[in-house]
Amino acid sequence: MNKPVSPSAPMSSDAAPISPASPSASAPAKRSGAGALYAFCAFLAWGFNPVYFKAVEDVPVVEVVAHRIVWAVLLLAMVVSVGRQWPAIARALASRRAMGALAISTVLLSSNWGLYVWAVANERILETSIGYFINPLVSVLLGVAFLGERLNRVQMVAVALAVAGVAYLTWSYGQAPWIALYLAGSFGLYGLVRKTAPVDALGGLFIETLIVLPLALGYLIWLQTTGDAAFRSAGIGFDLLLILSGPVTALPLLWFSAAARRLNLSTVGFFQYIAPSTQFLLAIFVYGEPFTPAHAVTFPLIWTALAIFTADAVRRQRRTARA
Repeated sequence: MNKPVSPSAPMSSDAAPISPASPSASAPAKRSGAGALYAFCAFLAWGFNPVYFKAVEDVPVVEVVAHRIVWAVLLLAMVVSVGRQWPAIARALASRRAMGALAISTVLLSSNWGLYVWAVANERILETSIGYFINPLVSVLLGVAFLGERLNRVQMVAVALAVAGVAYLTWSYGQAPWIALYLAGSFGLYGLVRKTAPVDALGGLFIETLIVLPLALGYLIWLQTTGDAAFRSAGIGFDLLLILSGPVTALPLLWFSAAARRLNLSTVGFFQYIAPSTQFLLAIFVYGEPFTPAHAVTFPLIWTALAIFTADAVRRQRRTARA
C-alpha cells in the first residue's frame, strides 16, 4: 500500500431530484461509476502485490526497493509530462514547507515499502494484512493526537475492539506484531504528514521518489559494477520483472488518486478493505501461512471494529448530506 489522498466532495444536485434521463443526472453517475472502477482496480492491485514480490523474493529487499524507485520515477515523469504538471512540481520544489514535509514522508514511505517487501519474502503476509486492516483506526488516533479531532462513542468502541485484538495477539505470541504495527503506524503518519504538504497526490509522489532517486540509482549502479546486481544476471524475463516494479508501484496510486477525485470518503473506505482481505486470502490459501487460534480471535475483533467504524462514517456522512 501507498499514500492516502483527500478526496474531493462528491458531485450531487442541490435542487430537486433530476430525471435519470437528463444529461445533468447521467454525468455524476458516470463519474461515480468510473471512480468505483478506479478504486476497485487500485485496491485489488495492492491486494495482489504479494504475488509480485514473491516472484522477486530472491532479490535483496534494498535492491527491490531501489528498482521500485527508479522505474516509478520514469513512469511518473511521463504522467507528469502528459498532464503538463511541471509548473506545479517546480513550485513545490521551491517551497521549503513542501520539501520539508515531503522529506519526512519520503522516509516513512520508503521504510514502509522496505518492510512490506521483507515481510512478503519472509512469509509474513498475514501480519501485513493485519497492519492494513487497522490502518484506518490508527489514522483516527493520529487525528486525535495531532489534529485535535475527537472520537465519538461509536468510534471509541471500534478502536477499543481493534486494540483488544492486537493485545490478544501480543499476549498469545509473547511479542507485539511489530510488522503490522509499523506498517499501520508508518502509513498513518505518512498520511498525516502529507496533509501538511501543499502539493497534490501525483506531484507529491513524484517528488518523494525523486528525493531518493540518487541513492537508489547510485546503489543499483554500484551493484552492477561489483557484479552483485540481480538486473542483467538472470535473463531478459527477470529484467522485465524488475522493471515492472515501476508500474506495480505507481499505477495503483494513480488509479486511487483518480478514484478519490470522483468518490466520497466513505465509498473509498469500503473499497480499501479489498487489499488486506485479498492479502489475507492469499496468505492462507495460496502461500500456506498458519492461521492460529490467536488469529481466529484477533481478526474477528478487527473486522467487527472496521464494520462499526465504517457504518458510523456512512451514518455521519448521510446526516451531513441531509443538512
